[in-house]
Amino acid sequence: ERHMQELLIAVARGLVEDKDAVQVTVDPAREDGTVVYHLTVAEGDMGRVIGKQGRIAKAIRVVMRAAAVRQNEKVVVEIG
Repeated sequence: ERHMQELLIAVARGLVEDKDAVQVTVDPAREDGTVVYHLTVAEGDMGRVIGKQGRIAKAIRVVMRAAAVRQNEKVVVEIG
């Protein structure tokens, strides 16, 4: 779980201007084992993290799901 949180932080910091504003909180695993990660960035960086038509956000979710599969986890990434 910690590894996944660090991965999400690293990806987000690579996209934003205000790297110090990047925060990730993690909810306890749901009954089905899914872990929800909440990514928060500075308001001015939201567009960089979401991308045109949500393409960047979708790519972030794909990377996180791929990493989760390697660790037998299910993840959801919420941005905002």
